[in-house]
Amino acid sequence: MATIKPISRREFMHKSARSAVGTGAAAALAASMRPAKVLGANDRVNLAVMGIRSRGQAHYQEFCRIPGVRIKTLCDVDERLFPERIKEVADLQGKAPKTEVDIRRVLEDREIDAVSIATTDHWHALAAIWACQAGKHVYVEKPTSHNIWEGRKMVEAARRYRRVVAAGMQNRSIQAVREAMQFLHEGKLGDIYMAKGLCFKPRDNMGRHPDGPVPRGLNWDLWLGPAQWRPYSDRYVHYNWHWFWDFGCTDLGNQGPHQMDIARWGMNKREYPRKVKCAGGFFAFDSDQETPNTQSALFEYADGKILAFEVRGLYTNAENGITIGNLFFGTEGWMHLDGSTWKTFYGRKNEPGPCSKDESEAADPSNLAGAASGGHFGNFIDAVRADDWTLLTADIEEGHLSSSLCHLANLSNRLGRELIFNGRAERFVNDEEADSHLTRNYRYPFIVPESV
Repeated sequence: MATIKPISRREFMHKSARSAVGTGAAAALAASMRPAKVLGANDRVNLAVMGIRSRGQAHYQEFCRIPGVRIKTLCDVDERLFPERIKEVADLQGKAPKTEVDIRRVLEDREIDAVSIATTDHWHALAAIWACQAGKHVYVEKPTSHNIWEGRKMVEAARRYRRVVAAGMQNRSIQAVREAMQFLHEGKLGDIYMAKGLCFKPRDNMGRHPDGPVPRGLNWDLWLGPAQWRPYSDRYVHYNWHWFWDFGCTDLGNQGPHQMDIARWGMNKREYPRKVKCAGGFFAFDSDQETPNTQSALFEYADGKILAFEVRGLYTNAENGITIGNLFFGTEGWMHLDGSTWKTFYGRKNEPGPCSKDESEAADPSNLAGAASGGHFGNFIDAVRADDWTLLTADIEEGHLSSSLCHLANLSNRLGRELIFNGRAERFVNDEEADSHLTRNYRYPFIVPESV
């Protein structure tokens, strides 16, 4: 079992004191940096994208397709990426973006209306909170946070500064998936007593990598951000950070937020489970990897209903033809949901029931909610222009609840036991050891404040 370093009371109080000092500065910063204009339905939206590799690249590509959206700034700690990305954005929108290495410089620009965050997991919360404090709207990738406590702070910041903060759970804007959820919510499979999410995604051996010099053009201090300092190694940069506890959340927290969000949504659960038990391990490879490549999590709600999630990172079969997707089980039948394709079956004989449109129709971009303005990204822009977070298909509160399922499961796995959770308090029941891992020891000055 991986060792977890708990936060001592002294460390926690010291961190809180430093955070309190920063709160007043944050309020002053927000007042001085809030955008001067209120956007109208046809106004141009100026965006900054933070993190511009594979997922961030997809962000600016999607936003550039939406009329009236301009990528003003690309922000990344690795300057080696800038030349190619600048050219691509210029080709897409007809004007080259600015570049910044430090997100704090981006937030000083009053022309920036919104920030799209596609960084390492451990940067999501702090960047989003800083952006809210600076008066910017936020689109943040999944998992929305690196731990449960900071996820709640994201929700608090969104509400306090009245910002539109969207979570990157794109399935909530796919029309076929929305139709499947409506089918479940209308009781057409009876009472849904169990939902299962699947992540069967074989991963290669990352091997072993020594520490070494920081590459020219990479700001290692900013890359680490809220995490404790450690020597540079290419074992982390740029993708394999997913498999280290300080930076990522395992595949359970990488792909898992999508499928656990769908599972929770289909069960109509806008609450936390009461119990969680997760087992897992790292198998087959000799590697620097810290996180498991195989995990099985089981969540039990107060009414006894069950949400399950399974990660298989090695060689495996599919389950009912699904490698990444969901299964729902009701008192009258069950549903197979694979991407935007769903099928239902009834009774002991598994008689076919209603299903989604054929795959060619389901894959059509017009099958996206809000496709006229760009699907999930368009939904965010629509909400930004209306200055109304209730228009979001995936508000930060939904993102927080689903991401927290990943954090609960990972913590149960690391502690090696079942955990009992009080969802109202967002604390464990009579379990100081588990409570001590609800947050992390942040590295100054990259501290998520106690009061946002």
